[in-house]
Amino acid sequence: MLARNAERLYWMSRYLERAEDTARLINSSTLVLLDLPAGASFGWRTLLEVAGVDDLFQQHYGEADEDAIMRFLIEDEHNPSSVYACVSQARENCRTLREMLPAEVWEHINSLYLYIKAHAGRACRNRRERYLVLNDVIERRHAIVGVVSGVMGHDLPYQMMKLGRNLERADMTTRILDLNAAVHYPVEHVLRASLQGRIWISILESLSAYPSYRRLVSMDIATDSVVAFLLNDSRFPRSVVHCLVEMEGCLRELPRSQQLRQQLVQLRQEVGRHPIQGLDTLALHEYLDLLQAQLGMIHATLTGSHFHVVQAEPVPEQGAASLTGQ
Repeated sequence: MLARNAERLYWMSRYLERAEDTARLINSSTLVLLDLPAGASFGWRTLLEVAGVDDLFQQHYGEADEDAIMRFLIEDEHNPSSVYACVSQARENCRTLREMLPAEVWEHINSLYLYIKAHAGRACRNRRERYLVLNDVIERRHAIVGVVSGVMGHDLPYQMMKLGRNLERADMTTRILDLNAAVHYPVEHVLRASLQGRIWISILESLSAYPSYRRLVSMDIATDSVVAFLLNDSRFPRSVVHCLVEMEGCLRELPRSQQLRQQLVQLRQEVGRHPIQGLDTLALHEYLDLLQAQLGMIHATLTGSHFHVVQAEPVPEQGAASLTGQ
């Protein structure tokens, strides 16, 4: 497989995963907003920092209010990581690779593109419309994953797509998990503990993780348990450890992957050993930033070993929230 084709498959898969997970991040914010009591506030600029696009937002907008941020994250083409831009870039990569992919993959990706192009403006009108449209984006993205897994040969192109999907998913799970940092509580609030519990429920629900958490972990919602579940529980497909295990499986099928496999094993072991008990919001935020940086190093190693070994055709700019830090 040509290096340029491998890179396009990888980024097509990452773009689609980022579109879905950005939708999940926004919906999680919407759910959190509904539960804020008097005296508590939501840090919109912190949401941009969690998404990794705060500097880019500042170049095009002034005040970081809800309306501006939602437009920026959903439909703004100036933001390569907006839902619309990600789907558009995934569609373009898919278009150039149609001979390598089942026809159904192109049809579903093109359908998703046409849907978000038609409804992105509607999603920015109010919170209800936003939630409904983004839920539709998530469901349509699920259909794409089902088609890829169900009808595409599980050869090198498939493994490259699966690798990109799980790398992006691991990164975005840490970002959604960090959403708690955007809530500003009153200095002393009698309902702070129960409010934090409700916010964790919103985060679990945004990742479709709440039923699995209740069945696999506990009926009780506690910060330490939720963080451990989303980071370390290999039984849940969106946990960081599960994504790393899936990536290890992909790399067994790829040549020149020994260094990458060693990095992944080391990171997976570090995630498993890192103490979770008693982490406050700031300590958790710093740890999640560290995980994102380590995932970025894995991406850099993959780029150097598989994509840029030979001269490849230019690939569209990958966005402000990419693991390269661009």
